[in-house]
Amino acid sequence: MKRILIPLLVVGLATPALVVGQAPPVSQPTGQKSLAATMNVYVFPNAGQTPEQQSKDEGECYNWAVQNTGTDPFQLQKQSQQQAQQTEQQKQQAQSAGQGAGASGAVKGAAAGALIGEIASDDAGKGAAYGAAAGLIAGRRRGKQAEAQATQQAEAQGQQAQAATQEQLTNFKKAFSVCLESKKYMVKY
Repeated sequence: MKRILIPLLVVGLATPALVVGQAPPVSQPTGQKSLAATMNVYVFPNAGQTPEQQSKDEGECYNWAVQNTGTDPFQLQKQSQQQAQQTEQQKQQAQSAGQGAGASGAVKGAAAGALIGEIASDDAGKGAAYGAAAGLIAGRRRGKQAEAQATQQAEAQGQQAQAATQEQLTNFKKAFSVCLESKKYMVKY
């Protein structure tokens, strides 16, 4: 019985060493993203390039793409944030511009009502009151319409700017990918 257990024990202990010896080395993540990964571009080395070589190639292709497109994606990101802030400021200005339109309309309506009331019935006060009420309502309506129109215009301008920024980023990624593909990498974005 001891003779059977010893060979099994030797085989059992040697098997993990054989399996571990045959397993490919597992690289530990460094916690740092590659240049391509920060731009949501996926790069796979088709010719067995080392991570160091891939990093060097990505840097060269990044510079080449910047030169050929005139676009730096990290500057685009800052520009996009500034555009979003500007759009929000324009929308807030549009909302504050509509304030006071009712009071302005009331004053104009009261003046017109007083004139009409004096001419029609010799009662300028009654005419002014009716005119002020009508002017207030009309002024508020015009103010709300102007506010909505200015808000829509600000949003449309913001969307156009974001679309232009996205198009520039897409063009950059195309140029970056073409360069990496020429260096024997598979690239998807």
